[in-house]
Amino acid sequence: MDWPQITALLLPTFVTFFVVIDPVGLVPFFMTLTDGESRKAKARIARRSVFIAVVILTIFALVGKDLLELLGISLSAFRIAGGLLLFLIAVEMLFEKRTERRKKEVDGTHNVDAQAAASDKNAAASDKNAAAGDKNAAASDKNEAAGDKNDDDDEEDGVDVAVFPLAVPFMAGPGSIATIILLMSEYEDNWEARVVVYAVMLTCLFTCFIMFRLSGKLDRIITPKMTKVATRLLGVLLAALSVEFIISGLKSSVLFV
Repeated sequence: MDWPQITALLLPTFVTFFVVIDPVGLVPFFMTLTDGESRKAKARIARRSVFIAVVILTIFALVGKDLLELLGISLSAFRIAGGLLLFLIAVEMLFEKRTERRKKEVDGTHNVDAQAAASDKNAAASDKNAAAGDKNAAASDKNEAAGDKNDDDDEEDGVDVAVFPLAVPFMAGPGSIATIILLMSEYEDNWEARVVVYAVMLTCLFTCFIMFRLSGKLDRIITPKMTKVATRLLGVLLAALSVEFIISGLKSSVLFV
């Protein structure tokens, strides 16, 4: 590939990944999910979420087409389905439904954390009452409380905002997975183009990491009105790109040969 070809590939690929992953739009949700955490904890969550997203998308970039063949799904059919999925995401962006859906997922995560905290509080009160009733029972309850604490720690580890919802589905969701499979399959016989596509995907995820680390400062700069305008403009671009995927799938389908 020469530089004009690389440049022609870079822009639409970057726009597609940037719109689907939406690093700027993820900043408010990252701040909400990490509210009350220390700077060190926020940095750790940012690193883990981006790393997990990179691993997931890399797997689909490498074996996505083979997985489709294993399931008996033709590439043209996946192009059409992927294009329709991206078009639905574009419609959500135009009518601000995507932001509402993400808010529900964030609220759901907070509800799980609140229920876990309430459960811990009730268990602690129960252990305290049992300990007051009998010294021997108190010792037994203390051991059980220690076991319960370990179990609770395990549960808290299970509800990890770095994994859900930041990595999945915010960064490595159905839209980005479909995009990486489609683009990698589009340039199956051109390894240089595949390297460019993968590098663009990594760049967008690294942009998410930078946005997360600068979330405190960006919150003062990026106003909700700016986010709404940018989201709708990018939604129009994504709609046009998704139609291109659909047309490509229709052209390559045996029905239109």
